Amino acid sequence: MNDCKLIPAPAPLTAKDYRSDLKPVWCAGCGDYAVIAAITRALAELQLPREDVAFVSGIGCSSRIPAYSAVYGFHGVHGRALPLATGLKVARPDLTVLVAGGDGDGFSIGGNHFLHACRRNADVTYIVMDNSVYGMTKGQASPTTAADWTGSVLTPDGPGVPAFRPLEIALAAGASFIARAFSGDPTTLAAQIVAGIRHEGFSLIHVLCPCVTYRPEQQKEFKARVHAEWQPTDDRREAFGRLLDDDGYATGILYRNPRPAYRAPQVAATTLDAIAAGFEVAAA
Repeated sequence: MNDCKLIPAPAPLTAKDYRSDLKPVWCAGCGDYAVIAAITRALAELQLPREDVAFVSGIGCSSRIPAYSAVYGFHGVHGRALPLATGLKVARPDLTVLVAGGDGDGFSIGGNHFLHACRRNADVTYIVMDNSVYGMTKGQASPTTAADWTGSVLTPDGPGVPAFRPLEIALAAGASFIARAFSGDPTTLAAQIVAGIRHEGFSLIHVLCPCVTYRPEQQKEFKARVHAEWQPTDDRREAFGRLLDDDGYATGILYRNPRPAYRAPQVAATTLDAIAAGFEVAAA
């Protein structure tokens, strides 16, 4: 008679299981709290093993997120999160790679990396928390700040230049998944993160995320103006047309058009002797 005992299946992971024990130091009411809640909810829905997930970030309030999650994390330097994440994904294609950043980190000092991450279409999910201000360094205007915003003592007459339009840039540069969400709707944001992770290729999730300290007007403004509008299209021309009419507050998955994700080029193994022999042949 076989008297072996059945081993119970492990309990499903919950959103709490993906949170670290560190207490966030964001300002009370910051939209980033809702974003980390949406991220952990998405990971729980996907039931991804924590050791198979890596979170990469740069510098800024939003870039603290890897420390608040219970997966592998890498806190990089300002603006360099995307090349770090791309390199990690290329070296370890088995990992699910997430990237956290803000409008300053991602679209100013990291702007060139943003363009080429879209172009390469590496299989990473980039979650950008956009509050149109440098919230960690005393409220300067950021790339996505409106030209006439006078809320900073450094630009009392406004930045005077048009705001950077990240979704248009991403579409032009070759991103294959583009979405926008509002931190005040974490359920929809979590669903977009799930869709972005499942998508093979570069996924941009642009999150309207109020800064309660330097842009307190955003809390009421976002709630009043955000409207769910977009359903995903794979037609690039149609997506551009939507963006030309965009008021900056439309949410949903704008564009989803799978194409092969970037992979590391396969280089034949060689030895130093083989390299030396090649030089000798070339010199003969």
